[in-house]
Amino acid sequence: MKIVVISDTHTDSIDDLPRRVIDELSGADMIIHAGDFTGKPLVDALRKIGPFRGVYGNIDGPDVRRELPEIETVQAGSFKIGVNHPAEGGSPHTLEQRLKPKFPGVQAIIHGHSHQTKNDFRDGVLWFNPGSATGTFPARQKTYGILTIDKDMHGEIIRL
Repeated sequence: MKIVVISDTHTDSIDDLPRRVIDELSGADMIIHAGDFTGKPLVDALRKIGPFRGVYGNIDGPDVRRELPEIETVQAGSFKIGVNHPAEGGSPHTLEQRLKPKFPGVQAIIHGHSHQTKNDFRDGVLWFNPGSATGTFPARQKTYGILTIDKDMHGEIIRL
């Protein structure tokens, strides 16, 4: 199973995503967006591409918040994956301490907010942040992620 993970796109248009990201989304078994879309048209466009799961972020307005949950748990093969932006915002330096209690028993936690990539296994949990697919500040470049799931789960950060 191939899951393409994006976050912090800060756009409401799929046309603002890099072509390579759109191509990757089209070949995915699942698409996960970890929040900060800025508008419902991007949510709608992602749903048209393929199986989509997402959460709203701290800058998303009522249109996105009506469509998506704040917190999501996704079953992918034999793995449970927690997804949260977090929508309450706050310091990016305390993200892990705030997210961990929200997802007991998961094998991965996907989040956004910091715009900084992360792909680390700690204490049996994959911590995964795809960064920003549009390179929105403070990201240093455009990035997205791929989770590959078979008998194991493997994360990869793609830098454009």
